[in-house]
Amino acid sequence: MSILSQAHFHNEEAAYAFVEKRIWPRGPVCPHCGDCERNSKMGGASTRIGTYKCYSCRKPFTVKVGTIFEASHIKMHLWLQAIFLIASSKKGISSNQLHRTLGITLKSAWFMSHRIREAMRNDGLTVFGEDGGTVEVDETFIGRDFNKKPKGEKKGRGYDHKNKVLSLVDRTTGQARSIVVDDLKKSTLLPILYANIAREAKVMTDEAAQYQQLGKDFAEHGFTRHGQGQYVCSVNPSVHTNTIEGFFSIFKRGMKGVYQHCGHNHLNRYLAEFDFRYNNRVALGVNDTDRADNLLRGVVGKRLTYQTIN
Repeated sequence: MSILSQAHFHNEEAAYAFVEKRIWPRGPVCPHCGDCERNSKMGGASTRIGTYKCYSCRKPFTVKVGTIFEASHIKMHLWLQAIFLIASSKKGISSNQLHRTLGITLKSAWFMSHRIREAMRNDGLTVFGEDGGTVEVDETFIGRDFNKKPKGEKKGRGYDHKNKVLSLVDRTTGQARSIVVDDLKKSTLLPILYANIAREAKVMTDEAAQYQQLGKDFAEHGFTRHGQGQYVCSVNPSVHTNTIEGFFSIFKRGMKGVYQHCGHNHLNRYLAEFDFRYNNRVALGVNDTDRADNLLRGVVGKRLTYQTIN
């Protein structure tokens, strides 16, 4: 039987119960005052599904308050379908496809997908390469940053007109972290590396000039000369950036083949999406159902309004 045949994907009461179990594992918590003792479910004939009453602050609430679902008129079971589809699609799923699959408007599907990407964002401050682990660092270019050139002006040569992304991959934990950067100058990239990589780490890069001094700040710095066709060091095979190149290959296939266009102001959320799926992949023991559950646990405190997103 298909996973999408389960009750919470089709029944609204089952959908609310499914979400509540993951967001409130110890029982309902009032989002207004934080009380978890003096509340109960309302059962009137005209009461909305999933509504509780807090007897401390006297306010009603549902599990949607304070999450990406807040103030949404889309049914909860459709939200769960969208979450599962985005979490389980390796290269993502377009707003147009969500609009057709879920039977909602394209505008709603676009806004819904961005709110789900916001839930995928990881605000953790853990550093990469602890205990002497190896961290691969590389940058890539995607799409076009329309803030760089006035409309109608020629792009020119090079990559200045493109969006720039810096990514890190920890070989030991298998985790990735990506950041949108304004430029690839040493003064821009190095503070990011210092903030995200432990000093005892072994850092692997290509031969780019901005990385040449990393050996002074980290335990070890290995690099390969991509410009000369060298992708693995012949002396030390552990010196390469092939892991992060694999991450970029999935990211670019998704951005070019599924999403096709992405504005600079939205790129951070698309990066959060691809980071999340990479960090919760099958190779790390996370299947589609677990990945969707992990995503659902991240919906709290990440409400995104339409005015904010545009």
